[in-house]
Amino acid sequence: MTQALESRPRAMADLARGSILASVEIAAAPERVFRALSSEEIVRWWGSSETYRTTRWTGEVRVGGAWRAEGTGANGEPFRVEGTYLEVDPPRRLVQTWRYSWGGGGETTLSYELEPIAGGTRLRVRHEGFAPHSEACSGHATGWERVLGWLTEYLASAT
Repeated sequence: MTQALESRPRAMADLARGSILASVEIAAAPERVFRALSSEEIVRWWGSSETYRTTRWTGEVRVGGAWRAEGTGANGEPFRVEGTYLEVDPPRRLVQTWRYSWGGGGETTLSYELEPIAGGTRLRVRHEGFAPHSEACSGHATGWERVLGWLTEYLASAT
C-alpha cells in the first residue's frame, strides 16, 4: 500500500521579517512541476473566476532572463507581475524577483524548491522582502495557499 501525499497547501507568514514559507506535496514528478511553474502553462492553472485569472505569461527561463504574467481580477481590473530569474536549476530550484502592480507594488524575491519524494514532489515556496508591508505579506501568504491548491489540482487533472 502506498502512502498518500499530503496535498493540502500550507503557508505561514512571518510579518516581522516580511517573509512567507509555503509548501505542498504534489503527485507529479519534479520535472513536471518545474515546467508548470516556468512556462506558458501557467495560464492554464494560475487563477480562478472568483479571484483573478492569469491570461498571459512570457519568460526567458535563464539566469538574468525576464518573465511577466498578466491577467484580470474578478472585478475586471488588469494586473501584472514581473521580474528576473536569479537562479535556474531545473528541476530542483527556481529563484526570481517578483514585482507586482497592485497595492503599491514592490519588489520581493520568490524561491521554489522542488524535492523528489515517494509518489511525487515536495514543493517549498519562500517569498521574502515584504517588510515593512505586513498587509502585503499576509495577503500573499493566503494567496500562496490558493495558488498551490490550483497547481495541485491542475497537475492531478493533467495526469
